[in-house]
Amino acid sequence: MSGRDLERGAAKGPRGGGYNQAAAYYAGGGRGDSESQWTSWLVPVIVVANVAVFIAAMYVNNCPRNNLGFEGGCVAGFLGRFSFQPLKENPLFGPSSSTLLKMGGLKWDNVVNGNQGWRLITCMWLHAGVIHLLANMLSLVFIGIRLEQQFGFVKVGAIYLISGFGGSVLSSLFIQNNISVGASGAVFGLLGAMLSELLTNWTIYTNKAAALFTLLFIVAINLAVGILPHVDNFAHIGGFLTGFLLGFILLIRPQFGWVERRAKSKHMGYQYVLLLIALVLLIAGFVVGLIMLFRGENANDHCSWCHYLSCVPTSRWKCTN
Repeated sequence: MSGRDLERGAAKGPRGGGYNQAAAYYAGGGRGDSESQWTSWLVPVIVVANVAVFIAAMYVNNCPRNNLGFEGGCVAGFLGRFSFQPLKENPLFGPSSSTLLKMGGLKWDNVVNGNQGWRLITCMWLHAGVIHLLANMLSLVFIGIRLEQQFGFVKVGAIYLISGFGGSVLSSLFIQNNISVGASGAVFGLLGAMLSELLTNWTIYTNKAAALFTLLFIVAINLAVGILPHVDNFAHIGGFLTGFLLGFILLIRPQFGWVERRAKSKHMGYQYVLLLIALVLLIAGFVVGLIMLFRGENANDHCSWCHYLSCVPTSRWKCTN
């Protein structure tokens, strides 16, 4: 993408698998119960919606008519108005910056000074290109379907949407000169919810240590990839933290205790404590974040080193805000 854009790129896990290995290991080998599963339909609908929005963005983009003169012609010209911008402008096979902004991409100035707060939500349905879209949707399928089968569409849908919103808020606080798009904040939220669900429902899992290590390793790899330039790691971090807190609130399960020599399903005291702490932190985080955002504050002024969380300069690239 051009220097003005930030993709909320899906990061990669071991051997390029991204979030997938964590989802497969965690969901398949954990619990010792045999409860029935929900039918997953929401996650496929979200995938279809994202693909439809991308097709609509390419229709609006209309590269043959609106190419601004970047070196090279439209890519895949046989697609007509659905052809991609020149690779020097967008190497991810997608639309232009102006199209992404027109369709609802996240930009600080439009949100704060243009009173367009709706961009905090619309940006999570846009993608910078085919590569970006495929990476996020594959990750969503591997993580989201399993979670929806276990917890139902209401809880998973809430985590997805609220996490995406949380990622947008944190991104806007730290990145104020670029356009940011992508669903990976929401996908990272599901990954965060997987981690907190494992912790709050600890006693009903087998292979606890292995599952926890696997999840932490995948989280670390995904966030580490986010320090590359032109990847909005603040959206990843914001989505992950939001989903992590929501997992303690929405994904709590009854545990098993012994009452008069009989196993009885019940919630444990520590689960309620974690739920209360997570709820307070979540509300406080959104209140503080939104107040700072709409007052036009730059979070980098309060944290001089935080910009390294999204990009670390090296001899091969430089970081700009």
